Amino acid sequence: MTLPPLLTIGYENADLDAFLATLGAHGVTLLVDTRERAQSRRRGYSKTALSNALRKRGTLYRHLRALGTPPSLRKEYRLSHDFGLLTRGYHAHLAAQGEALEELGTLAAGHRTCLLCYEADPGACHRSLIAARLRELGLVGEVEHLHVGSP
Repeated sequence: MTLPPLLTIGYENADLDAFLATLGAHGVTLLVDTRERAQSRRRGYSKTALSNALRKRGTLYRHLRALGTPPSLRKEYRLSHDFGLLTRGYHAHLAAQGEALEELGTLAAGHRTCLLCYEADPGACHRSLIAARLRELGLVGEVEHLHVGSP
């Protein structure tokens, strides 16, 4: 059995039209928002606005709040800038999110799925940790980290 691929993307410093075009160029049919709070100071990236923009392009949107970084971890990271510390804390959080991970695996099996968060660099974002965990669980195959504007 071939496992479905999984894509990830961050919207930091990304123009909304370029962001949407990147998703389209990579055949994304479902964007899964992994932010704990699907709000943004960046125009177009809050839950309702983003969902509407995606729908106009024929792309589905799903917010999986349970996979977001808990506020206490975000606060620690803002103070320490220690991604290792965030990683350890987030792994502990993720260990308790089996239902959300299973749901995400099911979604990825039925759609060309892309995980969304803010950070442009996937190596500095919890979405890479989610993707790695899904691979460990055998729910997805290859993981590709998209960069806005890349073909």
